[in-house]
Amino acid sequence: MHRLRNPNWLLALFFLAIIAAVPLLQFVTELRSDEGVVALEIFNQAPTAPNLRAYEKRLEETSWLGRLSRPWVQWAQFAWLKYGGEKVVVGSQGWYFFKPGLNYMLARPDLAGAANSTNDPVAAIVDFRDQLAARGIHLLVMPVPNKDSIYPDRLTSRAKNLQAIMSPRTRQIMERLRAANIEVIDLFAEFSHARAQNRSDSETPLYLAQDTHWSPAGVDLAAKSVARRLTELDWIRPGDINYAERPAPVQRTGDILHMLQTPGIERIVPPENVPTTQVIRSGTAQLYKDDPNSEIVILGDSFMRIYQEDQPTAAGFIAHLAKELKQPVLSLVNDGGGSTLVREELCGRIAFLRHKKVVLWEFVERDIGIGIKGWQRTPLPPDAPAPGRARLSAVARPE
Repeated sequence: MHRLRNPNWLLALFFLAIIAAVPLLQFVTELRSDEGVVALEIFNQAPTAPNLRAYEKRLEETSWLGRLSRPWVQWAQFAWLKYGGEKVVVGSQGWYFFKPGLNYMLARPDLAGAANSTNDPVAAIVDFRDQLAARGIHLLVMPVPNKDSIYPDRLTSRAKNLQAIMSPRTRQIMERLRAANIEVIDLFAEFSHARAQNRSDSETPLYLAQDTHWSPAGVDLAAKSVARRLTELDWIRPGDINYAERPAPVQRTGDILHMLQTPGIERIVPPENVPTTQVIRSGTAQLYKDDPNSEIVILGDSFMRIYQEDQPTAAGFIAHLAKELKQPVLSLVNDGGGSTLVREELCGRIAFLRHKKVVLWEFVERDIGIGIKGWQRTPLPPDAPAPGRARLSAVARPE
């Protein structure tokens, strides 16, 4: 009895009771549920490494204490330690980065190439170019740089003198695409040059600080670059529709911050003010709309969706390219699916290619290594060429 009155023993017993209470409450909760006791599932399968990893993950997901405490632990890590977890890197000057994209940029090119030896972006792109050429359609490819490729100085103050960094894997892919006579919009060069011309504390950023996507300034520069190249190649001639711009600023909490899944994030980081501009028809003030009869179809991922299909609408790359070309376009967007999924969707909507002269294919840089479903060759369904349409050479560039 004397020993039990010792405060140290009492404290030890208190903590032992807490430790014992957690699994006991978990057991009682699961026993009363229809799914049964998760801890006993280990006896229902062979003790292989994959099964044990799946079992461990299942225990984590079903833990009531984990579900209760995890968001607040994440909040403390983010607010006090500037740690963003598995998906987020907290940069400098209020910038945030997507960790899988950064991991792609830092990966050794020999390892990345080995991982993709049977999943080659260039082979898939060349195959798609050749299929389109057989239909009399040109292909223009536009890889969009990762944010960290253009703004390494916002990752850390130690990189403040760096203007841009191209991943060795990306450089290799770009060189192989040019060697295969694939027409490529080099936004790495365009964005790097723009930063070099406007490098200052007051520069207009080409990407959003809280988001993986580009800013309205990045949208505008990319649209002008594509329109200029299409005109130089004489693949598309300017139309006769005059578009104007209308300011439509929005506030956005970036997708990177949403990945944190942290309670009260809006109290820590206010939403970003984004000066978007909607594209409207001159004279009627009608918002831009796609036209199925357009000469150009755009395939892309969420970089084509942002501002265009979400707030404020008609203010994204698609609308701004139409403004530059003075004619509407047709678009097919698949969030996260720029490498393969959007082409598979095109196969189900093969009518999109009728009477088209150009396909602009956009995908984000990180999808070179981590694209959903990789880079599969996707055979287009048979379709007769449009009357009077000449077949294009699969390798020759137009003069």
